[in-house]
Amino acid sequence: MSLLVPEAELPVELTPFAAVEAAYPAELARATDALRAGLPVLVEAEKELTPWLYKALRDRLKKEGRSFLYLDGRPLPELPPLQPGMGLVAAIVFYLREAVRGAVGGKVLVLPHLDLLTTSVGGLTSEAREVIPLLYENPELVFLGFKDPSFPLPKVIENLFPRREHLLGVPRDRLRHLVTQRESRKLSDARGLKGPQLYKHVSGVNAVRLRRLLSTLSGEDYPSDPKPAERQLRQATLVGQLTLPDVDLEKDLGGYARVKERLSREILDVLALKDGAADEGQMKAIEGLIPRGLIFWGPPGTGKTLFAKAMATSLGAAVTVVSGPELKSKWVGESEENLRQVFTRARQAAPSIIVFDELDSFATARGTYQGSGVEHSMVNQLLTEMDGFRKDELVFVVGTTNFVESLDPALLRPGRFEFHLHVPFPNAEDRRAIIGIYDRKLGLQLSQRGLDWLVKKTGELVEGSGSPYSGDHIQALCRAIARLRLREQLTTPTDVEDIERTLAAMVDRVKLSPKEERVVATHEAGHAVVSLFCPTSPPIERMSIQGDFTAGYVRHAERTHQRVVTIGQLLDDVCVLFGGREAEQLFFDDVSWGYSADLSRATDIARALVEDYGLAGEVVGMRRVELSHEDPVSEVTKAALDKAIAELLETQRKRARQLLTENRALVASLRDLLIEKKVLDASTLAAVMPSPPKRDPVASER
Repeated sequence: MSLLVPEAELPVELTPFAAVEAAYPAELARATDALRAGLPVLVEAEKELTPWLYKALRDRLKKEGRSFLYLDGRPLPELPPLQPGMGLVAAIVFYLREAVRGAVGGKVLVLPHLDLLTTSVGGLTSEAREVIPLLYENPELVFLGFKDPSFPLPKVIENLFPRREHLLGVPRDRLRHLVTQRESRKLSDARGLKGPQLYKHVSGVNAVRLRRLLSTLSGEDYPSDPKPAERQLRQATLVGQLTLPDVDLEKDLGGYARVKERLSREILDVLALKDGAADEGQMKAIEGLIPRGLIFWGPPGTGKTLFAKAMATSLGAAVTVVSGPELKSKWVGESEENLRQVFTRARQAAPSIIVFDELDSFATARGTYQGSGVEHSMVNQLLTEMDGFRKDELVFVVGTTNFVESLDPALLRPGRFEFHLHVPFPNAEDRRAIIGIYDRKLGLQLSQRGLDWLVKKTGELVEGSGSPYSGDHIQALCRAIARLRLREQLTTPTDVEDIERTLAAMVDRVKLSPKEERVVATHEAGHAVVSLFCPTSPPIERMSIQGDFTAGYVRHAERTHQRVVTIGQLLDDVCVLFGGREAEQLFFDDVSWGYSADLSRATDIARALVEDYGLAGEVVGMRRVELSHEDPVSEVTKAALDKAIAELLETQRKRARQLLTENRALVASLRDLLIEKKVLDASTLAAVMPSPPKRDPVASER
């Protein structure tokens, strides 16, 4: 079937009734056949469709002499009069009782407001509990019930209807019958209707509402750009908390080239091919390949939700962001109903993306819950909703989580959340791009020196938290810089000093006494000098005792080779870790408790060298030792391993002590400079420290 419908084949005019007949012919035919055979029918559709659907079914059966009784609570001449002051629900229940007693004589009983017989969480009202049992006692009754998808029905009511029809939106192949020639001229520069192009903006809209929206289209005929008319339709289809985001994948998200490339390759590019499909068959084949469930996982603040919004912008989709804890309720059934409502609204506004923020808050593996158990029901409801997607229904579900390993395995199988996208902490290239975006948006006027320094600074841990810098952290820092520029009315480019002042104002830094400063400076100078004389240790980029997230630190440049680490490098690392402790011992004949973290890291490396990399080969042979129940090791072997670890640590400690003793004057001068300046960068260090030859452990050969 061609995807372009010539203008001449489109209807000239359409009434709402004609639109309903044109949109749902198969559903109406099945419902008519069932009623003709005496079978009750339940139609699930939005309330504004109810009168038109009822009219279509009534007119079809009226020709055969079948009559209907419309029970909407208003007085009916063929039934006893209502009592004065009787409310709507009471009136409906009263007429149902009369129907059960046989007072309607074989008429089809129409129940347009079944939701009035239920509570907000899908239970029965007190009146309904009285009358429902009577309905089961009269099997001759034929019901035509209407259920709004926004309201749940209890099973006891649903089971009254052996035949059910579900109407949400309009089928794609019926769209050509619902657009008039005048309206098609507002939507395309071609002499006809591009059905798929329009359908992706209105797939969740019912026929009556679609006609109302299309009839209000304005603008020129055959526009070169149909997007203004499409935007009119999209804005009118939004319901609830759904919004149309405006986040450009390239302009508004800095860095993350691999993440963007994968998202484009697996989702966006495939959908673009769908838009260019030549016929209906090709389109359906492509739709079957598109993952509808996506997991964006990674640390907090890395932009997972922002990537979902950028994806929505690329698709012209509406977005609703739902927090897992917000869905939970203490009332039985209400959590599942909240979840169902989210999907209903998203389907009505398709194309749409539902973003479940903190998906792990309710979708952890079943059987691991420690709460009320409502999470189990919510996972089941989520699976039910996702399994109910139509292929032509562009509704995507994105779950964001920091703990993908904790999610229920049933969610991760193909057909559900089958596409997993890792959004890690940004690397240096990503951080530079992110900072560049905020530089433009916030007018930071960063100098090249300031930009380079900020990229390096955000490669450290966040002061006060010990976490690496995420996109959110970078945004907060850039906003703080913008506030500083505003307060001080700065007109010169933002340089390192401005950034340092911003950081100082953001964090309550550790305040050191003069004596403490001297100890910390000696400790850090010890690390630096030992590092200087260890041949594989990378260059030092920065030293500080200004009280960042720790009292002091030495930061090295990243190693040239990230994926090849040699034993020589690890031994040098252990030696450098002892540099702080041994410097304190050398100058004060005592050590502070601050070296404990260094000792812990050194011990871990030494243990790995002995047990995993065979440095105790003379004890256990050249093999990896597993200290576990599955691979038991004798006490003698354990003792030998512990001895080898202790000897390795002691050897590197003595090596560090010797280097410091030989270069005591250098340690003292570096310590004093650090006390004076508080922060030393690579250029300052290069001016005051010698440059002994370094060795590349990977490239060097003997």
